[in-house]
Amino acid sequence: MQSVEQLSYKELVKAIGIALNEGRNKAFRAVNIALVKTNWLIGRYIVEYEQKGKERAEYGTELLDRLSRDLTIAYGKGFSRSNIIYIRKFYLCFPKSETLSHLLSWSHYFEILKANDELEINFYAKQCEIENWSVRELKRQMKSCLFQRLALSKDKEEVLSLSQQGQEVQNPKDIVKDPFVLEFVGIPKQQVYLEGELENRLIANLQDFLLELGKGFAYIGQQYKVSIGSRNFYVDLVFYHRILKCFVLIDLKRGEIEHSDIGQMNLYLNYFKKEENTEGDSEPIGILLGAYKDKVLIEYATQGISNQLFVSRYQLYLPDKKLLQDELSKLMENKQ
Repeated sequence: MQSVEQLSYKELVKAIGIALNEGRNKAFRAVNIALVKTNWLIGRYIVEYEQKGKERAEYGTELLDRLSRDLTIAYGKGFSRSNIIYIRKFYLCFPKSETLSHLLSWSHYFEILKANDELEINFYAKQCEIENWSVRELKRQMKSCLFQRLALSKDKEEVLSLSQQGQEVQNPKDIVKDPFVLEFVGIPKQQVYLEGELENRLIANLQDFLLELGKGFAYIGQQYKVSIGSRNFYVDLVFYHRILKCFVLIDLKRGEIEHSDIGQMNLYLNYFKKEENTEGDSEPIGILLGAYKDKVLIEYATQGISNQLFVSRYQLYLPDKKLLQDELSKLMENKQ
């Protein structure tokens, strides 16, 4: 490292800026950790006070209203009734302080606590930590019902593990959702669109698309050229997965996925294994994304294929959370 005496004026300004940003970030993290711990402690005081019985009977549901009013008068903003409700819920959902993450802000926890299901709350807290979501990204994932979409493809034991451990990418099927939710492209339900338009809108909103795809995806290219003999083919979207160490090929279909689409994707996968993979790469993964799929047709069309080929749906609007939650509740009840 250069001494201060050796720095040019421009380098001096840059060094000061780096030090300032580092200091501000450390201060922000320290304040955040303190705020999270403080709100947890306040929640604990409220719950323990309620549990005494006499006071709970005396104040009933008026306790939170009274606390909000008196704390606001004494200490200023930050003690609205809704905030007090979430602070109380915070302690009830995370009764052990050591389970709190220093990587999540109170704003993260505030959003997570809007979920009603304990499994869902635990999942988003863990997944936020794993994928380092911003509050904006967390809001989007909750609106897109990420937990319910992932959980409905699992059995009861896997759902419980998902809630406790988050979504860990360990094999190819872990990166596939059904459906993928692409509401961020902004195509209305009734609008007629071409596959190319959807593809271009995904690239225009690449940050949101990568968030939907999940951790580990790196963008490689659009309309990736595959030359076989005298013929050229084009893969709609190509990514590389840093965790699985493999190419991920995505082909988009505006309507229903046909058996010929599966054959074409299988061709692409064979090509990438032979021509694109280098030492250390795992076998490529292919994902066919369509608006519809016939499960029986897909079963027959993929039977006997040894490549990592998956067929899934996409939808251009946010799912109905109540419907998904009801389906998940039935799944959990039937597995008991």
